[in-house]
Amino acid sequence: MNIQWFPGHMAKTKRMITENIKMVDVVIELLDARIPKSSQNPDITELTRNKPRVIVLNKSDLADPDKNKLWSDWLKKRGIDAIHTNSLTGEGTKELINKLKKIMEQKIQNAKEKGRILRPIKTMVVGIPNVGKSAFINRIAGKATAITGDRPGVTKNKQWIRINREIQLMDTPGVLWPKFDDEETGLNLAFTGAIKDEIMDVATLAVCLLEKLSVLYPEQLKSRFKLTDLDNKTGLEIIEEAGRKRGCLISGGEVDYYRIANIVLDEFRGAKIGRITLEEPVNTDESAK
Repeated sequence: MNIQWFPGHMAKTKRMITENIKMVDVVIELLDARIPKSSQNPDITELTRNKPRVIVLNKSDLADPDKNKLWSDWLKKRGIDAIHTNSLTGEGTKELINKLKKIMEQKIQNAKEKGRILRPIKTMVVGIPNVGKSAFINRIAGKATAITGDRPGVTKNKQWIRINREIQLMDTPGVLWPKFDDEETGLNLAFTGAIKDEIMDVATLAVCLLEKLSVLYPEQLKSRFKLTDLDNKTGLEIIEEAGRKRGCLISGGEVDYYRIANIVLDEFRGAKIGRITLEEPVNTDESAK
């Protein structure tokens, strides 16, 4: 599947980031912990003009715990202290706030020495669609200040949100980049819901996902859909068996591929198949930042 998605509002978001970055102290870049490489927008570094940046691996509760540690260790060796967060429980939010204060520590100290009251730390939250920016901000703020949803494109415009006396966050719409480097990146973004299902052939997408899971997480896949041996089975054969086991049939006893495809995608995204990470750090570009 050759997946590309860069609607006009994303170009507008890029301009918004460029226009507002001058008033920001620190950039918080949210990545999807299930796909840390694929969810990192290569345009962010240029857009944020080398501002101090904190990498947050959000949705860590949906990702494989062992792979979470692998990614943390891999990034740390490269000088990046990534923070894993869970917007449902608030895990990682205190660590993030402390990190922001540490980055601004010298500036805060200089202001105090000069007898000035430093304005709140201004941060910009950026990331791909459906990475959980709004839910993340609501958790840090301790109240529903940003609109959330389980589909890409919920946030339409920037909005400033005051966390406390010390920190303000600017929420921005999710943004992708004009052309994905490879097919795997596009697929991973589509699997996790960063690309609208409405523009996809969801049956083919689910077939591709099942093929990947049959290699990476075969036991979880078999257990969830009561499947038999997956050896040498294609994604099409797997989705057909899953459809029959779930009773997704149409007249004549044929499998309703659209219905079972949506079930597969929903259950993957909701971690009902299990906590799954689709990328390992050993497969990433050594120059990634």
